[in-house]
Amino acid sequence: MQRTEHLCLMARYNQWMNAKLYHAAMTLPEAQIVLDRQAFFRSILGTLNHLLAGDTIWLKRFAQHPARFAALAPLQQVALPRDLKSLLFPNLNRLWQQRQWLDQLILDFSQSLSEADLDSSLHYANTKGVAAERNFHALLVHFFNHQTHHRGQASTLLTQAGVDVGDTDLLLLIPSEI
Repeated sequence: MQRTEHLCLMARYNQWMNAKLYHAAMTLPEAQIVLDRQAFFRSILGTLNHLLAGDTIWLKRFAQHPARFAALAPLQQVALPRDLKSLLFPNLNRLWQQRQWLDQLILDFSQSLSEADLDSSLHYANTKGVAAERNFHALLVHFFNHQTHHRGQASTLLTQAGVDVGDTDLLLLIPSEI
């Protein structure tokens, strides 16, 4: 599997898993969604907002890549989150609308990547304003890994609230070679 194919697989996994999480969360009353569960981002809503904020920050950085990916152009209309803990959307339904839009953008972006794009470095500033430079492919791997990590936290919070998210393994999306 080429690196670009792997990144497209991760984008599909991101979209699939987010749909599973949000549909599970929508079965709960709002009081359960916003309940402080002593998690790092406090609540189910806080954790899902963090995922959206982190994805938005990284995608806006990726938009600065020398290839100037057309798929990321719509991000120009999206404000840069102030930080990684703020509630961008205090309502699950509005958060879900933005999540669906962003997940489609991630999928379109991943499908626009070439192997040559992945070999360059990306210059960016972190959330504290410190300049950094990293291999672009490694940053994309981090981007998808970060999503998986925090979706695992959200899945745990939903399980603690009595909601079964169902199967979450990437294996379910990997094509069989038999």
